[in-house]
Amino acid sequence: MEKPQKFKLEFVTLMASLMSIVALSIDALLPALTEIGDFLGVINTTDNQLLITMIFLGLGFGQLLFGPLSDSFGRKPMVYIGFIVFIIASIICVTTKSFEIMIFGRVLQGIGLSSPRTIALSMIRDSYSGNYMAKIISIVVMFFILVPVVAPTIGQLILNFFNWESIFYFNLFIGLLIMIWFWKRQSETLIEKNRIPFSSRLFIDGTKEFFKHKQAVAFTFVSGFITGAFMVYLSTSQQIFQMQYDLVELFPYIFASLAISVGLATYLNSRLVVKYGMTKIAYSACIAFVIISLLYVILFCNGNNPNIYILLSFFALQFFSVGFLFGNLRALAMQPLGHIAGIGAAINGFISTVMAVPIANYIGSFVNTSVLPLFIGFSVFGLLSLFVFLLMKNKIVVANS
Repeated sequence: MEKPQKFKLEFVTLMASLMSIVALSIDALLPALTEIGDFLGVINTTDNQLLITMIFLGLGFGQLLFGPLSDSFGRKPMVYIGFIVFIIASIICVTTKSFEIMIFGRVLQGIGLSSPRTIALSMIRDSYSGNYMAKIISIVVMFFILVPVVAPTIGQLILNFFNWESIFYFNLFIGLLIMIWFWKRQSETLIEKNRIPFSSRLFIDGTKEFFKHKQAVAFTFVSGFITGAFMVYLSTSQQIFQMQYDLVELFPYIFASLAISVGLATYLNSRLVVKYGMTKIAYSACIAFVIISLLYVILFCNGNNPNIYILLSFFALQFFSVGFLFGNLRALAMQPLGHIAGIGAAINGFISTVMAVPIANYIGSFVNTSVLPLFIGFSVFGLLSLFVFLLMKNKIVVANS
C-alpha cells in the first residue's frame, strides 16, 4: 500500500516551468522555420525540419551527462550548468549565417535544456512514487502542454513586429526568470545520504542497474515509439498546414487547438490515474492510438488529403490518446528506479529520444504532399507499443515505494 503523499502546488508548477523552457524553445520557432531557412539559404524546404528534430538529439545525449552527475552532486547545480550551455547555444544560433552551424547550435541548445527537462523528472521521483507519482507527472505534463498552445502564436507575434532572432532572445528571457524562481524557491530534493559517490564507473554501474529492470526498459522503448511518432507531427506541422493546406495565418491557432487536446487528456489522467492505475489507462490509450491511426490509413489510403476539418478531428483524437500515454509511460519506466532516479531518468530520456529522432526524420521525409505517411507511422509505432504492453502483461510493478 502506498504511503500518503502530499500535493505541493508551487513544486508542481516549478517543475512544469523547468520543462516548459524546452517546449518554448521548440514550438515558438515553428512559424519562423521558412524565414530562417531562407535567411540561411536552405534549398530543400524539408531540411527546415532539422531545426526542430535536431534539438531532440541534443536533449537525448545531454541527459546522459546531467542525469548521472545529478545523482552525485545534487539536482540544482546541474540545472544551472545546463542553462549556461543553453545561453551559449542561443548566442551561436542568432549570430550564425550557416545552416550547419545553426543545426549545431540547436543540438547544443538541446544538450543544455536536457538538464532542466530530465532533472525535473528526477526531482519528482525523489519526492513521489507509485500512482501518485503518475498523477504528479500528468499534472506537470498538463502545464507543460499549455506552452505549445501559446508558443507558436507568441513566435508569430514576435515575427510580425521584430525578426526571427528575437524569438531566441525571448526564450532566453523567460528561461532566466524561471532560473531565478528555481534558485530562490526550490530546495534540493536529493539529500546527502542518498547521493551516489562520483566515480568513473558511475554511468556504467547505473546503466547496468537500469537494464536489470525489465519494466523500465520496456516502457522506455514504448516512450521512444510514441515520442517518435508525435515528433513527426511536430516537425512537419508547419509544412502540413502552411504548405499542403495553405493555412499560413491560421497555423498558430490550429497548432494551439490540437495541443489543447493533449492537455485535456493529461488533466483527465491526473484525476483518474490514482483510481484506475497508470497501467490500465496507458494500455487503453495505446489501443485507442492504434485504432484511430489505422482507421485514417484505411479511409485515406489513396494518399489524398481529406478536408481540413476531418484531418483536425483525427489529429485531435490521436493526440487525446497521446495525452494519456506521455505521463504514464514515464511513470511506469521510472517506478522501479527510485534508488537511481537521476541516471534512470537520463537513460530513459536518452533511449526514447535517440529512438524518436531517426523515426521523425525518416517518416518526415515522406510528408511532402500528403499526410498519409504520418498516420502510417502512427500505426506502425502504435502497434509496436501495443506489442510491448502485451509482452509485459502481469509483469508490471506499480508501487514499491
